[in-house]
Amino acid sequence: MTWFGIRFVGLTPENGRKLLLTVALIGLVIVLRWVLRGLARLFVRGNTELWRARFWTHQAISVLCALLIALGIISIWFNDPTRLATVMGLVTAGVAIALQKVITALAGYFVILRGNTFSVGDRIVMGDVRGDVVALGFIQTTIMEMGQPPAVQSASPAMWVQSRQFTGRIATISNSEIFNKPVYNYTREFPYIWDEIHLPITYKADRAKAESILLESANRHALNQQKIGDEAVRRLRERYQVDPIDLDPSVYYRLTSNSLELRLRFIVHDHGVRRIKDQMSREIMNELEKAKIGVASSTHDIVHVAPLEIKNLP
Repeated sequence: MTWFGIRFVGLTPENGRKLLLTVALIGLVIVLRWVLRGLARLFVRGNTELWRARFWTHQAISVLCALLIALGIISIWFNDPTRLATVMGLVTAGVAIALQKVITALAGYFVILRGNTFSVGDRIVMGDVRGDVVALGFIQTTIMEMGQPPAVQSASPAMWVQSRQFTGRIATISNSEIFNKPVYNYTREFPYIWDEIHLPITYKADRAKAESILLESANRHALNQQKIGDEAVRRLRERYQVDPIDLDPSVYYRLTSNSLELRLRFIVHDHGVRRIKDQMSREIMNELEKAKIGVASSTHDIVHVAPLEIKNLP
């Protein structure tokens, strides 16, 4: 094709027509995607379950539009199967070398969808990042980061929030991370987690009263099998063949060289754990003060004292 006396190599009237058709196809698919997403949003008005359904509908729309564009471009530019096979072989070889990580991330996206690994709104640990999933794309997953409990404060990356509350940072993780490390989901199928409060007391303290104080506080603020309901337990048992027998609060003893450690184990919702533990801790401390039960610290008893002899020197 010649334009203003300049001959453009490879640009022919046929190629120009195919280029215009390609641009029109992409524009049409973008409009179709926008319309379908708009229709999906009409059915969601703040309901959590419908909101999750909208997320998966958006993922299906994105995959459908990507397939339409790919098939359309192939149909427009490659009407000869022989040429298509040759070009696809060359493109596949080049892409496999140059875009290994991108291909792995894309494969991770489909594994996440197919395996129902997590969804938007789930609280997960992925690639050493803890938090709530706010977006899932073809290549990356976006997470609203949360802090780490004291037991894992030394883990990377460094945190300044010492509990499961948001830090304010938005983290993006490649979907390929699901092939490198486990993905921990706090909310899938069973949106509850077990937690513990440790209370060390002296061996001379009234341990029965201390245990009673712990259990009373847990029964007021934590959950139990009656509050959770039989339906959630049944789903967990049917899907994973797991029978959660310790749904009611319980106290376990641990003997140490300095104190008796009472460990209160209880179950709560996956979100708001810090608030519940704060309320329980305040209440437990007040009741311990009323019962005159002190919290033990690391102490050492002197069991033998050498005799002290004083002599008058001349």
